[in-house]
Order: sequence, then structure tokens, then C-alpha cells
Amino acid sequence: QVQLVESGGGLVQPGGSLRLSCAVSGRPLNYYRIGWFRQAPGKEREGVSCISRRADTTYYADSVKGRFTISRDNAKNTVYLQMNSLQPEDTAVYYCAAGDPTILTQFTWRREDTYAYWGQGTQVTVSS
Repeated sequence: QVQLVESGGGLVQPGGSLRLSCAVSGRPLNYYRIGWFRQAPGKEREGVSCISRRADTTYYADSVKGRFTISRDNAKNTVYLQMNSLQPEDTAVYYCAAGDPTILTQFTWRREDTYAYWGQGTQVTVSS
């Protein structure tokens, strides 16, 4: 059974930074592409970023481009999301998910039905 566990969330002031981690167990990380999603109160869950199995392709939502950076360390079975210049609108529960690496495109990376395994989420709150 594949398990994903997010960590690194918390309370940060506007303009601050956080680094989220997604630890994967049960199968080698390099079997999967990994996506980060978030869900703000009263809103639908949305795709934030995705990284391919070999880290040669990344995608970002327009709202986080230039501020967030996704990376992975397959040896540590961990994916990271470095979040800089955080704003109140980034407040959400952040989830990581593992998906089929063979159907990764600019159109599929944010489709939730292409991810088989999900973590429980970590809360990020941006507030002064």
C-alpha cells in the first residue's frame, strides 16, 4: 500500500516562506509523478504544481508561478514544495498525490482522477 504524508505546514506572515514535504512509502517514489493540490475554505480543490517521475518536467498553476518551486529527491522518497512570497490567498490545506507517470501533460497534471494515492493534507495559513 502506498502512503503519502505531508508535513511542513503552519502559520506564516504575508511575504514569508514555507517548505512542504511529501514523504512516500510503500513503493519507490520514482514510480510516480507527484502533484501538489490545495483546498481553501469554501472552494474546490485545485492543482498547484506537479513534477514528473525523473524531475525533468514541472507544471505550476498561474497563481503560484515564480513563487513556488517543486522538487523531488527519489533517494529519500520525498517531494518538496518551496513556497515563497506567501499571500493570504495561499491559505489552504495542501495535499500531495501520486499519479501515473505515463499520462503527464499540461492538460492532465491537474486532473485529480489521474492520481491514485493521496495524503491527508497539511494546513498552511498566511496571516498577519
